[in-house]
Amino acid sequence: MPESEKLKIAVVAGESSGDLLGADLLQAFNEKFTNCEFIGIAGPSMQEQGCTSFFPIDELSIIGIWAILKRLPRLLKLRKQLTQKIIDWNADLFIGIDAPEFNLDLELKLKQAGIKTVHYVSPSVWAWREKRIIKIKSAVDYMLTLFPFEKNIYQQHQIPVSCVGHPLAEMLVLKPETQKFREELGLDIDNKVLAMLPGSRGSEIKFLGPLFIDAAVRLKAEFPNLQIVVPLVNKKRYEQFYKLVSEKNAEALLTLVDGKSRDVMASSDAVLLASGTATLEAMLLKKPMVVAYKVSTLSYAIYSRLLKINHFALPNLLAKNPLVPEFIQKNATVEAITKEITQKLKSGLAEEHEVEYLTIHKSLQLGGGQKAVSDLAEFFEL
Repeated sequence: MPESEKLKIAVVAGESSGDLLGADLLQAFNEKFTNCEFIGIAGPSMQEQGCTSFFPIDELSIIGIWAILKRLPRLLKLRKQLTQKIIDWNADLFIGIDAPEFNLDLELKLKQAGIKTVHYVSPSVWAWREKRIIKIKSAVDYMLTLFPFEKNIYQQHQIPVSCVGHPLAEMLVLKPETQKFREELGLDIDNKVLAMLPGSRGSEIKFLGPLFIDAAVRLKAEFPNLQIVVPLVNKKRYEQFYKLVSEKNAEALLTLVDGKSRDVMASSDAVLLASGTATLEAMLLKKPMVVAYKVSTLSYAIYSRLLKINHFALPNLLAKNPLVPEFIQKNATVEAITKEITQKLKSGLAEEHEVEYLTIHKSLQLGGGQKAVSDLAEFFEL
């Protein structure tokens, strides 16, 4: 497009992991085009790249059927307002990053209004609710996937698609410097470190926080010198988790940190975390991990009947064989978690798992935001 023309891109990210993907994408747009303008819903990383956010990203950071239903009137109003803002702005392109429950309907309205639409991060149609592919085809002009195995279903349905890998695979070195990160965080180099990540959403901390704290109490009894570090994604999550810690009188057992989740994981001997993008990050950092997840009883009753997969942690989905222990709902107990973490702290990462981690890491180094922007520019003739 002519240098004098602005490339107007609307973007919506639904949580902190989407904010990181979006920032990488917007940086690539800024490098390829001299005159970009971005609006939408963005976190701090996307805002640093120049995106004007009309609503806080926390508005979309919810999970579970009941949590969504409680917020539904607000979400519907927000989406209606945002749709009109993007149409009035006459965006050249809309990119929805993850958050399919919110973004797919938004993309459908915008596409009907003549705006080109992209969805970045494939919904889990290969895991559950496969019929969503019909809606995706109606709403999305182009799909960007993170993982190679996701392309096939879109190709089968004649939806333009490209796999761009994951920007984290580009950003993180193949072999992390554990000691360096311990020194930067002020941790004891000679004692074990457990990174504990109870999630970035309020609902995740609500269900997993008490479980993780109880596990920490038991682990500290077994490993008195164990350093348990908990990075929280923002002030709101920090305060929420700290309240749970204080209720259990466990302040002396844990070190809470503002942000720095990647540094904390890099410094660790093992990671206990909620299922999500952080599991991919822990794998790229070559850390032994234990993954847990809990939602409300209602949400689990619905999800469990729809799932078509046996595993939910990303490393297990990407590997030929299961690599990490995972515990969901009633199986996520203090006993099960502490048993596995104890083994990880004592034995470290198995050599065959490290080889598999490295193989997956290299397979995801496909260009990330740079490749995404290049593919979109070619497809849409930007």
